[in-house]
Amino acid sequence: MTLPALIALDWGTTSLRAYLLGSDGVALDTRTSSAGIMNLPAGGFDQAFEDTCGVWLDAHAPLRAQLPVIAAGMVGSAQGWIEAPYVETPAGADALVAGIVTVKTARGVIVHIAPGVLEQGALPNVMRGEETQIFGALFGEPALGGTSGALIGLPGTHAKWAFVADERIERFYTFMTGETFSALRDHTILGRTMHPGATHDEPAFLRGVDTARDAGQAGLLATIFSTRTLGLTGQLSAEQQPDYLSGILIGHELRGLNEVLARQQSSLAGRTLRLIGNDALCKRYRAALARFGCHDAPTVAHATERGLYRIAALAGLIAAPVRAA
Repeated sequence: MTLPALIALDWGTTSLRAYLLGSDGVALDTRTSSAGIMNLPAGGFDQAFEDTCGVWLDAHAPLRAQLPVIAAGMVGSAQGWIEAPYVETPAGADALVAGIVTVKTARGVIVHIAPGVLEQGALPNVMRGEETQIFGALFGEPALGGTSGALIGLPGTHAKWAFVADERIERFYTFMTGETFSALRDHTILGRTMHPGATHDEPAFLRGVDTARDAGQAGLLATIFSTRTLGLTGQLSAEQQPDYLSGILIGHELRGLNEVLARQQSSLAGRTLRLIGNDALCKRYRAALARFGCHDAPTVAHATERGLYRIAALAGLIAAPVRAA
């Protein structure tokens, strides 16, 4: 039986997910907590770590060796346990290792916290946690990190799209798609006529994607109001409106990304593309991507665990892993 080799923490704003990884990088156990950094009282990180991982540390104690711990995400932000300053693009996994900072728990365990990534420029961009998932994807499928490059999408509250090549994150974009949807639904007139549907309405969603794709120069602000007017004119039911709005926002996200690619004489239809995230959300993005001519966008499984495992190995915390063929 594979013995525990590493505790890996994906510690974000609203939640903490902990993995007990074996020497082969496969999760032996997983624990999830609501102890995200914004949900903790002052000085609450140590107790949250103990509550989540103490049972694993106790079980490992008879082996007389400290189980190494690595963490990524907002736990390394200025509001986190200890700040791990960003490393700048282009950034490889070795840059993350060089940027690791440590904090000692009350138990005496050393927690190694990986930094996020910063892209400088007129419109700077940052990520914390997603970079680990990206390197997990590259570790699981080395061809993605070749010289020809790939595009990796991470749908979510703040969707990220990263261009990777030569096993480095070259540049990336952030789209506040998920948070914008929540704000429009909950705090604008658009939500007044909406009712959540029991199931996802694919035709309404795709109608929204197509509206964004074909909006010409009108842009996002000139198209989202149609969520209300299509309802007022009887063309969308109250239950269809949330999926239509979701389609408009994701459609504008992909349209913007496609315009970036067009400046490089490329398109979504012509890129090697992978998705990382919630299965249902990635499925929704795949349907939207198909409207832009991209029909091959598989979801990468276990990207977080693989990324933390790879970074830990490069940092010398565990034995070097065997890469995928």
